[in-house]
Amino acid sequence: MNFFKFFNYTNPIKVDIHSHLLPGIDDGVRTIEQSVAIIKKFKLLGYSKLITTPHVISDLYPNNKETITQKLQEVQYALKEENINMDIEASAEYYVDIEFLKLIENDELIPFMGNYILFETDYGSKPMILEQVIYRLQEKGYIPVLAHPERYRYLQNDIELYKSLKAHGVLFQVNIKSLQNRSKTIYKIALQLIKLGLVDFVGSDVHKMRDIVKLKKTLQSSAYKNAIKNNTLLNNQVY
Repeated sequence: MNFFKFFNYTNPIKVDIHSHLLPGIDDGVRTIEQSVAIIKKFKLLGYSKLITTPHVISDLYPNNKETITQKLQEVQYALKEENINMDIEASAEYYVDIEFLKLIENDELIPFMGNYILFETDYGSKPMILEQVIYRLQEKGYIPVLAHPERYRYLQNDIELYKSLKAHGVLFQVNIKSLQNRSKTIYKIALQLIKLGLVDFVGSDVHKMRDIVKLKKTLQSSAYKNAIKNNTLLNNQVY
């Protein structure tokens, strides 16, 4: 049985802005074939544009414009060969460290939707340079978007910390898969952010086929529908 055959929810979000679909350059898909197979599933779920975001972590995944662009072109070519009508672009998910600060200073970032930059931090402790990074991004004309804010333990105990980041111009991208109740704390924080209207983007954060299979179920959940209802989401603004 085709797992997607009975998918009956019309997803109003047409653009996904967080995934790992460029083969072999981070912890996402390993092959072109895996990438194409997952993109086919995105299309079945109603998406028409994917902005994939490989990790840029200086000591683990030292990706740059050249490596990302090359892999993007390979995926675009494979989609064309198979007549798959899916618009796919690439940005990055930047890890906050000194090297990221250097990329900002040297104008070597790959933004999405014009001037948005997706970034993440260590899960356990707040980076000492976080405020500096936010300030320099904004000074350079970028809009900082914090990936999966619900996952950072140094924020989870005080909702006022989230509000402070928002007050300083940081946008929030909540992972759709955080709404699967796999972790009670992450799920609870995601729901709180949704209820308070603090969410600006939702993202799949798909790495593997198993992620998009779970995504199908979550797109039909009340938590996801509330995210759309209670927040002014910017995913579709490219259109």
